[in-house]
Amino acid sequence: MSDSDTDRNPVPGLERGLRILSEFSRREATLTAPELARRLGAPRSTVFRLLVTLENMGFVERTDDGRAYRLGLAVLRLGFEYLASLGITELGRPILERMRDDTGYAANLVVRDGRHIVYIQRAAASSPFASSVAVGTRLPAHATVLGHVLLSDLTLSQLRSLYPEPRLEGSGAHTPANADELFELVQQTRSRGYVLAEGFFEAHISTVAAPVFGENGHVVAAIGLTVPGAQIPEEQRPNLVAQVRGAATHLSTLLNFSHDDQDTSEPAVLPIRKR
Repeated sequence: MSDSDTDRNPVPGLERGLRILSEFSRREATLTAPELARRLGAPRSTVFRLLVTLENMGFVERTDDGRAYRLGLAVLRLGFEYLASLGITELGRPILERMRDDTGYAANLVVRDGRHIVYIQRAAASSPFASSVAVGTRLPAHATVLGHVLLSDLTLSQLRSLYPEPRLEGSGAHTPANADELFELVQQTRSRGYVLAEGFFEAHISTVAAPVFGENGHVVAAIGLTVPGAQIPEEQRPNLVAQVRGAATHLSTLLNFSHDDQDTSEPAVLPIRKR
């Protein structure tokens, strides 16, 4: 057996340990050993030993009553180390801060993880408007404007593969019903080069967003402004679009992408379909 063949053989214990960590979520912050054993289809004794190992390393910890487990601080440290390893987060920080300072609105940098977007960098606005979004927040890509920017690289076939269900879960009145409707929206974003949407994911929040490209020409992130309010004042739109597109261009350039063919057309509001 060659080294390459050996490298492809998974380690069952490691796989189970990582699957245990993956079972925890915001909705299910605590889980018991028997429940984890059922989910993994593994003996309770095996799962218990894995939990002891993970607990000793700080990746899980027991709840106060000792009957269940939750994620430990080692997971958080690992997450921050991952974000720190992404050069784009540090490259994007001063760009977001400058955009926030110039506009007065919160600026965000997100990447796609499968069917979700993940906030990896943020410059919060100094205003009474409070947002629940923070670094690490995950939202459904199909239901968010930033998600549409990140999905704009995908073909219809790829979107259908990513979203095979006949009807997508609705997160708002404007969420596309299926992969075909989603494709229409992301193609609008792709052809325009940015998106300006009012009250799309949340009724009282508007967003201006644009794609960030990597050296290979693919969308690697999305950058955007969060504007409190169901509508963006007409006189602000051109400046906000210019700010976001300029920031996206700057960050893309730092990632060695050339913007020779960038579109410079006027802002267009994302059409909202009434259901």
